[in-house]
Amino acid sequence: MKIAFQMDPIGPIDINGDSTFRLAEEAQARGHELFYYTPDRLAYNQGRVEARGWPLEVRREKGNHFTLGEEQLFDLSEMDVVWLRQDPPFDMFYITTTHLLQRLSPGTLVVNDPFWVRNFPEKLLILDFPELMPPTAIARDLDTIKAFRAKHGDIILKPLYGNGGAGVFHLPESDRNLSSLHEMFTGFSREPLIAQKYLPEIKNGDKRVILVDGEPVGAINRIPGEGETRSNMHVGGRPEKVELTERDREICSIIGPRLRECGQVFVGIDVIGTYLTEINVTSPTGIQELERFDGVNVAGQIWEAIEGKRA
Repeated sequence: MKIAFQMDPIGPIDINGDSTFRLAEEAQARGHELFYYTPDRLAYNQGRVEARGWPLEVRREKGNHFTLGEEQLFDLSEMDVVWLRQDPPFDMFYITTTHLLQRLSPGTLVVNDPFWVRNFPEKLLILDFPELMPPTAIARDLDTIKAFRAKHGDIILKPLYGNGGAGVFHLPESDRNLSSLHEMFTGFSREPLIAQKYLPEIKNGDKRVILVDGEPVGAINRIPGEGETRSNMHVGGRPEKVELTERDREICSIIGPRLRECGQVFVGIDVIGTYLTEINVTSPTGIQELERFDGVNVAGQIWEAIEGKRA
């Protein structure tokens, strides 16, 4: 197959942690032809969805992990698969790429399905499963957030469309910075904030469960760094081996059919204690850590699912 990756610049990536690199590596090993472009090079032009990019070869050599062919303009409708793999922020630029890629259907398979990526923001999709999530409020109004904290005590406050742990605050009931933080956030953004009841179980880790076509294939536990509430690996969280619990499997059995029905082939959910806190569909990570811990070729399973859909 001809595979195009729409992703952030490939040069600076960590080849031992980046999930997109692992997906490209596995695709190449399976004999597929790779192409690469950054999202700013995506365009709609007189009925065609096209991109300026390069043929791509990858190798697991630090500092020498890729080779690009001659730059060319290619019609994405001639690709068998296009991967939507740039990282958030989930802003209007990101959303626009989903509108353009959606026009490739049904001839080209876009993974994950861009229509549902656009309609499944990580912190909003879980609202469809209130029985699985911790107490949550989404609001721009300060009085609403104050009332939520008055009811639940310790809370986590974060941007609704943030990622990678950026802008996440733990606000105990005694903390006096809520109004200042609200003023800061609303001063540079029109987006609402999301507040959730603080879960003390975060000290034991924030579990990332990987689902392939709606089925759980394994999990890693992310332990917050010393003095941190955030467990994201971008901000110093430490990955550890962990097993799926019955509760994890129960959560997956509830959300999995919906993800599969909506073309979300590669998904990472976050579970703290017994609660589902996020469903990550934009550019989930964690497959390399899971492969190292459990010896599971998650990238291979993802490609088997995609090859089956193309067949």
